[in-house]
Amino acid sequence: MYPALPVLIVDDDPYLLQLCELHLQRRGITNLMCCQSGQEALDVLAVRDVSLMVLDLHMPDLSGEEVLDIVSSAYPGLPVIISTAVDDVETAVRCIKAGAIDYVTKPITLDRIVAIIKRSIEFQELRKETALLKERVLDNIIKRPDAFVEIVTNNPQMLAIFRYIESIATTSQPVLITGETGVGKELIAQAIHRLSGRKGNIVAVNVAGLDDTTFSDTLFGHKRGAFTGAERARDGLIEKAMNGTLFLDEIGDLLPASQVKLLRLLQEHEYYPLGADVPSITNARIVVATNCDLLAKQEAGQFRSDLYYRLLLHHVDIPALRERKDDIPLLIDFFLQQSAEELGKSKPTAPPELETLLSVYDFPGNVREFQAMIFDAVSLHTSGVLSLKSFKKLISPPSSPPEVTQAADPLTTLYTSLAHLPTLKEAEEHLILEALQRTKGNRTQAAELLGVTRQTLHRKIKN
Repeated sequence: MYPALPVLIVDDDPYLLQLCELHLQRRGITNLMCCQSGQEALDVLAVRDVSLMVLDLHMPDLSGEEVLDIVSSAYPGLPVIISTAVDDVETAVRCIKAGAIDYVTKPITLDRIVAIIKRSIEFQELRKETALLKERVLDNIIKRPDAFVEIVTNNPQMLAIFRYIESIATTSQPVLITGETGVGKELIAQAIHRLSGRKGNIVAVNVAGLDDTTFSDTLFGHKRGAFTGAERARDGLIEKAMNGTLFLDEIGDLLPASQVKLLRLLQEHEYYPLGADVPSITNARIVVATNCDLLAKQEAGQFRSDLYYRLLLHHVDIPALRERKDDIPLLIDFFLQQSAEELGKSKPTAPPELETLLSVYDFPGNVREFQAMIFDAVSLHTSGVLSLKSFKKLISPPSSPPEVTQAADPLTTLYTSLAHLPTLKEAEEHLILEALQRTKGNRTQAAELLGVTRQTLHRKIKN
C-alpha cells in the first residue's frame, strides 16, 4: 500500500469519491479512505493516523472550513487540500491562512489532484527524513546495527553513512549509491531494504551492456505477441519487486533510451511492458548504483541531467578501502574466520606483520580484493601461523621483461626537480625513515621495502 499512512478523501458526492478513488489507485496511490461527511472524517482521525486529507468545502453537516479549523487545531501536522465548486479568492485565502496546503476548484482535474497528493506525500517524507537525520547527527547512535551486520567496519565515515541510511530508508524516494568497484554497494542496498520495512523482496539486476529492448524486457516484461517468439506474457523484474526494492547496478552504463524509461518509472511509478498500450503501476523502491562519475557523464551529454538530479535526492558515497585502513584489523579477523569456515579448516593465526603489510597497499579492488587475498592465503594454509608468501606475491608488482621499454623513473623525475642533490648518506636516511613510517616501525617489513636484509637495515640505523 502506498503511502504507508492512508490518504483521507472527504466529499458528500459518492460518485466523485468513487471516481477519485479509482483514478488515484490507477496512479499508484492505493492506500485510501473515503468519508461522505465532516463528522465521519473527524471520527476517523480520532482513532488512526493519515498522511493527508482532501476536504470538500461545502458539506451538509459540518462545512469544510469548520472541519479545517478543528483539524488545524487538533492535528497541526496533517496536510489538508481543499476542494470546492466555488472559485472564490477570498475563500481560498481564508483556507490557506487556516492551515490548508492547497486549494483546487471543481470540476477537479484528476491529474492535478494526483500531482498535488504525490507532492504532498514526498514533502511529508522529506520532513520526516530531516527530523530523523537531525536525531541521528545529535545522538550519534546507530539504532539498527543488525541491518548492517554484513558490513565489517568501525570507521567513523562509514558509521556516519549508516546513520544517514537509517534516516532515509523508510521513504519511497530513490537512492543513488556510488563508489569504486568492490566497496560493497550491493551490501548497502540490502541494508536500505532491510531498514525500509517493506514486505516484498529486493531484486537486483546489473544493467551494464543491456540494449534498450533487453532492458525493457528484463525490467518491465512483455505481453503475448510483443515480438517474434513471445508466445506468452512474462512479468519483468519490476513485478517481482512489488512491495519491495529494485536494485539497478552499473546505472552509469544505461543507454539514453533506457534512461528515459527509468526517469518515468521514478517520477510516475509507471512503466510499459513491451507490447502494452496501457501503463502498469509499481510501488517498488528504486535503488541504483554505479562506479562511474555520473556528473562527468552528465556534463558530457552521456547521462540525462533530469535523471541525474532526480537520483541525487538521496546519495550514498562509499569510501574506498584505502581511505579507511583503520578497518584492516577487523577485516583480517572477519575474513580469516569466514574463509576457514568455507574451506572446512581451523582459523589460522595471523602473523603480526600481516596488518603492516596490508596497510601499505592501496587495494584497487577494495574489500572484494581484500577478501580474495585472505581466501587465497587460507586455502594454501596447512598449519601454524598464516604465511605471508601469497600476500607478497599479490602485492608486489611483477618484474617487466628486459626488452620492454620502461616508463620514466620517478626517482629520476624527482632528482631533476631538485636544485641540489642530497648526499648518499642523506638519501639513505630519508629512505629508511620513509620505509619505517610506512610500515609503522616494523623493521622486517621496512627492510623488504628497501630490498635489504633486516640485519643490514638494523646496522644502518645504528650507524
